[in-house]
Amino acid sequence: HGVGHAFVQSAFKEQKDPDPEFPTVKYPNPEEGKGVLTLSFALAEREGATVVLANDPDADRLAVAEQQKGGQWRVFSGNELGALLGWWVYQCWKQTNPDQSTVKSVYMLASTVSSKILRAIALKEGFHFEETLTGFKWMGNRARELLDQNKIVLFAYEEAIGYMCGSAVLDKDGVSAAAIAGEMTSYLAAKNITLSQQLTAVYEEYGYHITKNSYFICHDQAVIRAMFDRLRHYGNQEDVSYPSQCGGVAITAVRDLTTGYDSSQADNKAVLPSSTSSQMITFSFSNGGVATMRTSGTEPKIKYYTELCAAPGNRYKHTIYYTELCAGYINKFDLI
Repeated sequence: HGVGHAFVQSAFKEQKDPDPEFPTVKYPNPEEGKGVLTLSFALAEREGATVVLANDPDADRLAVAEQQKGGQWRVFSGNELGALLGWWVYQCWKQTNPDQSTVKSVYMLASTVSSKILRAIALKEGFHFEETLTGFKWMGNRARELLDQNKIVLFAYEEAIGYMCGSAVLDKDGVSAAAIAGEMTSYLAAKNITLSQQLTAVYEEYGYHITKNSYFICHDQAVIRAMFDRLRHYGNQEDVSYPSQCGGVAITAVRDLTTGYDSSQADNKAVLPSSTSSQMITFSFSNGGVATMRTSGTEPKIKYYTELCAAPGNRYKHTIYYTELCAGYINKFDLI
């Protein structure tokens, strides 16, 4: 029911007309997953389609779902779709640029709370990966700087299903992302490969990146401040003192982008810009896990992002570690 009208009306007849009440969905945000894609699934099943592409009302985000063998629908997370699109965009670039010496000029970007799967791909393939603060203004501005230096910016994404495929539009763009996703899906289908199978292949080649992101609603700013202050003065310490372990796993580094502190840096100063107007703390763990908690800039939410990176072949072992880490993180830091 949004500005993507002219581009998606032929596929989504029930939802093509602009309507500020969004009458056909409970919540007009494809980030919420299956609950907002009910009509899309029904249409796909009537037409015999196995893949659904959906834009949000202002057409800057993209959700993708695929019907599995048992008939159920799998909605890919923003990080999973980021892995697929990043892989696909790079493969396309590589096909048209056989001279691999130019790979050193290639860049991909992601927000700091997004999966580091692009970093893993970059390390193996030889191109550059950079992370920015959350929000496409940071990625768009960095992309502009790189382009001005005659670099090639192939792809950028954030876990909240926002994707920048190429450098024609230096912002998240659900329309071009849908076109690229459709191209990738068609290519894989011709080889009898599903999106789920290709995602597994990407993880098998570059390492499993297991993520879980969620949020809690909190309207009381005093409670939010107290929660983050407790992490900065853990154990009721007067001086700054962050937790040293979580769920039995040692915390090896702390980055606090509210205060500008980063224990992983020689001078203890964060590389990314910091701001006292928002709360954001990241913990790195001895088993390779990373967890970030931050406040939303637009909604009364406390968001958390967790990831565990596992080498190829260690998927199931690390899934167990990851489940334990998430449980420990939520319970220890009183997120519930």
